[in-house]
Amino acid sequence: MRVSYSDGYYAPIPNEHIFPMHKFDGLYRYVIDKDIIDQSCIVEPSMVDIAYLMMVHTQRYINGILKGNLEYNEARRLGLPWSLGLARRSRLAVQGTINAALMALQDGISGNLAGGTHHSFPDRGEGFCVFNDVAVAIRVLKKSMWINKAMVIDCDVHQGNGTASFFENNSDVYTFSVHGEKNYPFKKPPSSYDLGLPDKTEDKSYIQALGDSLDHIFNEFQPDIVFYLGGIDILKSDHFGRLNVSIDGLINRDRLVIERVHKKNIPLVLLLSGGYAPTLKETVEAHSHMFKIAAEFV
Repeated sequence: MRVSYSDGYYAPIPNEHIFPMHKFDGLYRYVIDKDIIDQSCIVEPSMVDIAYLMMVHTQRYINGILKGNLEYNEARRLGLPWSLGLARRSRLAVQGTINAALMALQDGISGNLAGGTHHSFPDRGEGFCVFNDVAVAIRVLKKSMWINKAMVIDCDVHQGNGTASFFENNSDVYTFSVHGEKNYPFKKPPSSYDLGLPDKTEDKSYIQALGDSLDHIFNEFQPDIVFYLGGIDILKSDHFGRLNVSIDGLINRDRLVIERVHKKNIPLVLLLSGGYAPTLKETVEAHSHMFKIAAEFV
């Protein structure tokens, strides 16, 4: 299974920052060391073309990220300290998702060892999300006529507000978000289908609700490609999750989504999205399960 990765996915941030920036290089080393992905299947992206970013983001916002001249409130909302490294990693990660989508169309399944930055809007970033990689990738694929219709299955515990906003009233893109109903963001633009779960939802209820929802969305929509945001912040141990899903529940979730898409013979793109486990080791291992399961279907 081919996946996108670059050493440039890491950008320096203060050690005390809550965002686990080292999860990208940590996950890369883990999947290689554990023989989940072969080194020959690592595809390094270049920085995404500015013209592609301009398909979804405003010129002013793009310049703010590239030049580091965001206004104070904009930078605060983004949640990450600006640096040239952050601008570079953001462009690399977006191209990584575009590449992963193209590889999925060729191979059936692929992924990016980053991505899923679903809180990014056309004119701003939020919640550690700079550019919306899925929105850019979908627009690029559609403009190039690689696809007609796309689906986003977003299982991060936080609703994909940016992605929902990008594709609101767009009949060619189906956005599905399963998330904590009372969790961030507090204003949730409507996805094509939203499944809001109560605090402390446990494995059985989570998997049952997700399975029923997958039946519903695939009855409504037949996509040419699926982007799966496999956020690990549904775990009980997560700093921000507020759900009570175990590691076994997370594994069952990933298997349910991957199997369902595979059985329908739809190309699948795997993206990390969020996760704030107590340690970097736990974060990396939790993210790795998605790729381990997917490798069974290649």
